[in-house]
Amino acid sequence: MAKTSWMARERKRRRMVVKYAAKRAALKEAGDYEGLQKLPRNASPVRLRNRCAMSGRSRGYIRRFGISRIVFRDMALAGKIPGVRKASW
Repeated sequence: MAKTSWMARERKRRRMVVKYAAKRAALKEAGDYEGLQKLPRNASPVRLRNRCAMSGRSRGYIRRFGISRIVFRDMALAGKIPGVRKASW
């Protein structure tokens, strides 16, 4: 389990990206790079990091499901993810 402060920081960044998205787009369209630099750093979508919704783990993230590989495996074996089965051949 990741530290809750890391997950909270990521949520805060996501909110800030949404808040400044229109302003960033307008400044980029106008070519006002000085204005872009005056925006908060966390308003840039590049600073976002994909994290597991359950555990907060940043590595081994499966984008389609929004969870890490470890949580995915546990949920798949428990039958909590529809249409996913353990492979056997």
